Amino acid sequence: MKQTNLLKVSVFLIFLGRAWQHLFWDAPYRTFFWDESFLKPVVENWLGINWTAYVTSPNTDNFIQVFIQCNGFLYLLAAICTLLITKFNKKLFRIPIFIGGISLVILSVLLTKEKFYHTAQFFEHSIQFGLPFVFLYTFRKNYKKSRMFFVLKVLIAVTFFSHGLYAFGAYPVPGKFVDMVINIFGCTESFAITFLYIAGVLDFILAVLLFIPKVDKYALIYAVAWGLLTALARLVANFYWEFPLQSLHQNVYQVIYRLPHGLTPLMVLTGINLYWKKESFIYRKRVLETN
Repeated sequence: MKQTNLLKVSVFLIFLGRAWQHLFWDAPYRTFFWDESFLKPVVENWLGINWTAYVTSPNTDNFIQVFIQCNGFLYLLAAICTLLITKFNKKLFRIPIFIGGISLVILSVLLTKEKFYHTAQFFEHSIQFGLPFVFLYTFRKNYKKSRMFFVLKVLIAVTFFSHGLYAFGAYPVPGKFVDMVINIFGCTESFAITFLYIAGVLDFILAVLLFIPKVDKYALIYAVAWGLLTALARLVANFYWEFPLQSLHQNVYQVIYRLPHGLTPLMVLTGINLYWKKESFIYRKRVLETN
C-alpha cells in the first residue's frame, strides 16, 4: 500500500511539474516546428507558405505557444486524474494519464533533439516518462508487485546511468551542472568538474548494484539521497534572496518533476524491506512449528 501511494504521488508530481512548466514557461516544441529539413516540404508544398515567412510569422509563434499551453492543461488534467483514479473509475481516468505519458515520451524525444540527439538525454528521463505507465499497470488484473519492482529498478538504473554519462564527461559536461555545484559549494570550476566526475562513477556503480540481492538496498539508499538532493539543487543553486518569489516560480517546477528520482528508489526500498520482514516472519513461524 505504501509503495502504491508513493507511486501515485510520484506520477502526480511529474505531471504537476510539467504542467507548471508548459503553462508558465517554455518547452522545446520549436525544435520540431522550426525543423527546416523535416517540415519545409510540408509547409511549402502542402500549406503553400514560404519557409522564411512561416518561421518569422507571429501566427506561427502564437500557434506554438498555444500548443505548449494545451499540453500544460493536458498534464494538469493527468495530474488530477492520477489523484482521483480508483479501480471503479479507471476506464475513464486512465485515458488522460496514458495520453500524458505518451506526451512525456514525445517531450523527451524533443529534449534529445535539442541536445544534438544525445541518447543519454532521452534515457535520463526514463523515470519521468516511465512511471505513468507503471502506475497504470497497477490497475491491471494480472498486476504483480515483483514485476513492478523490477521495472522500477530498470528505470532507476537507466536514469542514473544516463545522468552519470554527463557528469562523468562521456558527453560534454553541461555548464548548468558545473554552475550548480559552484553556486552550492562556493568552489572552483576544477573542483566542480572533479565532483561531478566522482558522482558519475557512483551512478555507474549504482546501476549495477541495484540488481545484486542484499546489496541492492544500499544502492537504493544512495539513490534516494542523491535523487532528492539533485532535485532540490535546482532551487538551492538558483535561489536569490533579492527575488524570492521569482526564484521560486522559475525553479520550483524543476524540483517538482525531479523529486520522483528520489521517491522511486524509496518506493523500491520500502518494498524490499517489507519483503525481508515477511520472509523473516515465515522463517520464524516454520521454526516454531518444527519445534
